[in-house]
Parts: sequence; C-alpha cells; structure tokens
Amino acid sequence: MIKATELPDTIPIFPLPGALLLPRSRLPLHIFEPRYLQMLEDTLKTPTRLIGMVQPNEVPGRSGIGLHSIGCAGRITQFSETEDGRYLITLGGASRFRVTKEIEGFTPYRRCEVNWEGFDRDLGPEEHDKAFSRASFLDLLGRYFDARDLSADWETLKEADDELLINSLSMMLDFDPEDKQALLEAPSLSTRRETLVTLIEYALRGGQDSEMMQ
Repeated sequence: MIKATELPDTIPIFPLPGALLLPRSRLPLHIFEPRYLQMLEDTLKTPTRLIGMVQPNEVPGRSGIGLHSIGCAGRITQFSETEDGRYLITLGGASRFRVTKEIEGFTPYRRCEVNWEGFDRDLGPEEHDKAFSRASFLDLLGRYFDARDLSADWETLKEADDELLINSLSMMLDFDPEDKQALLEAPSLSTRRETLVTLIEYALRGGQDSEMMQ
C-alpha cells in the first residue's frame, strides 16, 4: 500500500470517459494509442507507478477537452504485452486527488499537478456501510438486471464485503460519465451506496425526473 508521504505532486492523466476507478478497487485497461504507450513506459519507471484516471469535462468557451477537478490515481499492479505491441494493464485504486494545474508540453500525454488533501480515508483500511440493507439492495439490483437482461453470480454478490460490492457495481454498471463522477466524489461508502441506489431507481423509471441528478 502506498503511503501518503510517497504520493507525488505530478502524475500522468488518462482522461477516459465513463471509466471509473475507486480506492482499493481494480480497473483493467487496454493500452494501444502511441501517446498512452509512452505514458505506460514512463510510468513504469517511477517509484509509485501511478496513473490518474479523470473524467473529461467539456467546458464551454475553452479549447480542447477539459478535466473534472477530482480523479482517482491507480498503481499499475499488472501488465502484459500482446504480440502486436498493445498492453493489458490493471490499476489498483490508490487515492483520489484534486487537479490543481495541467502541465503544458513535454509529453504526448497529459500531466497534472495534483493535491491529495481531503482524501486520507482512501489510503486506510476498507470501509463498511453500517446502514446497508443488503437484502433490499439486491432486490433492487435484481430488478435492474432483469430490465436489462443481465446475469449475475448472486451467491458472490450476497457474500461480497460491503465496499467490494458497492464499488464494483459503481465501476461496472453502465451509467453516464457525469453519474460516474458523482459516484467517485461521494465522500463515504454509505454516500456512494445512496447515490448508486438513486441511479438504479432512476434508470428503472426510464430516465424520468431528469432534474433529479442535476
């Protein structure tokens, strides 16, 4: 586990729409663009091997694609090369951060100065959700899966720890990038679970009450 004193001031940024990484979770990625292959090569040479996952944010009146202010850094824990030069990597979620400044030039990929303050809990032990009603949550999830003709290993879901269950579903379910950002920014596991429930209920209503998540 990375210590707070080891977190760097500058990290490479991978702005991938809809891709959510959370602390203590794992995100598989397929790297093939030349600029991100260079990012991977450079990152593997650093002590922490951290890459920052940030949702793009199109800001009106600004050239190029902006970035949301909060992202999550992941440590490269696994990587393998394919025969045609692509890479399959796994990021282990380390800590969220705030983007303070984007660094111009020097590399073909984006880099940012970041601030880790306010996310101390991310570097600690896994969280628990004391108010979590697993039975009612799994009932809601079952209705969501049925509506989308999805299958699940329900025995595994029933036995999974609170954090693993809530974070995995937050990362895997097909929500809009802005909804993914709301899940990322949730200050606690219970808040993330409440946000997840709201999103599932909203989806089951067919996207009605569109102002609810504004």
